[in-house]
Amino acid sequence: MLNNTTQFSRRLLSWFEQNGRKDLPWQQNPTAYRVWVSEIMLQQTQVATVIPYFNRFMQQFPDVKSLAAALQDEVLKYWSGLGYYMRARNLHRAAQQVINEHEGQFPADLDSLMSLPGIGRSTAGAILALACGQRGVILDGNVKRVLARYHAVSGWPGKRVVADQLWLLADEHTPQKRVAEYTQAIMDLGATLCTRTKPGCGLCPLQGKCLAFAAGNPQDFPQPRPKTRRPVRTAQFLILQNGQGEVLLRKRPDHGIWGGLWSFPELPDHLSLDMYCQLENLSVLEKHKKLAGFKHQFTHFELHIKPLLIQAEANANGVREMEEQPAVWYKAGTELPGGCPAPVIQLLNQIEESYS
Repeated sequence: MLNNTTQFSRRLLSWFEQNGRKDLPWQQNPTAYRVWVSEIMLQQTQVATVIPYFNRFMQQFPDVKSLAAALQDEVLKYWSGLGYYMRARNLHRAAQQVINEHEGQFPADLDSLMSLPGIGRSTAGAILALACGQRGVILDGNVKRVLARYHAVSGWPGKRVVADQLWLLADEHTPQKRVAEYTQAIMDLGATLCTRTKPGCGLCPLQGKCLAFAAGNPQDFPQPRPKTRRPVRTAQFLILQNGQGEVLLRKRPDHGIWGGLWSFPELPDHLSLDMYCQLENLSVLEKHKKLAGFKHQFTHFELHIKPLLIQAEANANGVREMEEQPAVWYKAGTELPGGCPAPVIQLLNQIEESYS
């Protein structure tokens, strides 16, 4: 396997010298902190989407100390729109752990990195390879695709036996030298040529030894996740609007979907609108208005959102206080109190447009 491995990495590095991406923002001054943030942002998110978020995040939180010291609301605000918000909460927790347990310095060994919230084996390998000058092995989605095609590895990579096989291949192909360039090269190849659909096999430096290309079916590797019926959930968003045009937002609990984000209250199935408003210490001023519903996709389910616009005012003593779920009256177009899910921002924009 040694000769094939040497040939694999040599051809990949040669291709990278001419065609690799070398001007991505996290490649400039690739500290462990910057590489870590970029790797977390890039999970299930395309590079073009991540770049502006990364730049804004770095402006606000230039180092691990500033991130650790920030409030979670502020961190989530700069993450709003990227989705998968557990990533941001883990990022914040990990930064605090680096400060409290590692004297503000990122650990430079695999096990210690993997002990930080949200850092798995591949992310830890990327930090070691790209920022620490060590031999780190990665296996992100792009790398899985390259290796699965090159070796014609059948099966869905989400299965343990398939993942274990791909990890062995990733380790065998990772060289001892120029590991940072190799790591970037194999990610770039998967992102730019060995793409999920319509791979550019004619330009691929690995074409000559690629088993999937030789068989004429590279698009069949890796096998996709087995299709299952995605469950549907429904949420009744209550857009409670007062006489000043402000809408009520509540902070969601830290656990569950959109944990720690600010959102519209939702009407529980067991309560009527009148009962809910009584609990919230609100008086409904006008008949409610149904807005156009829409769908929001999550990894494991589909959320059907049914927005209801309600003119309401708080009674004496204000809206009900909840320690873990504070509420604010928010004026569209002003600064948000923290991070908001994309559907909430979408509805807030609609409200703002209706007043412009």
